Amino acid sequence: MTTENELSEMALEELDAACSLHFAEMKKITPWGDTYEAMAPSGREVEVERRYLWENGQPGGGIVVEVEVRDPALQTGAEARAVIGPRQN
Repeated sequence: MTTENELSEMALEELDAACSLHFAEMKKITPWGDTYEAMAPSGREVEVERRYLWENGQPGGGIVVEVEVRDPALQTGAEARAVIGPRQN
C-alpha cells in the first residue's frame, strides 16, 4: 500500500468514527478540535486531527466533521470531510 493510500484509508476510518456520535452529542461539542498521535497500519507515527465545525460558521444547522491524517516526517497527509445534519424522527 502506498503512503497516500494508507493515510487516505486512515482518514476515512477516523471520519467514520467521528461521525458515529449522535447529532445531539456533536452539537454539545461543536466547535471543537483535537490532534493526537497514532500509529498507521505500517507502524509509522502519524498525527490525526479531528474537527467539528458549524456549517456556514453559525451555530445550529449542519455540522462539518473534518479529519486530517498527517505524516510529519514525509510531509504528506490526507483529509476526509462530511456534513452531518439534524436527524428527523
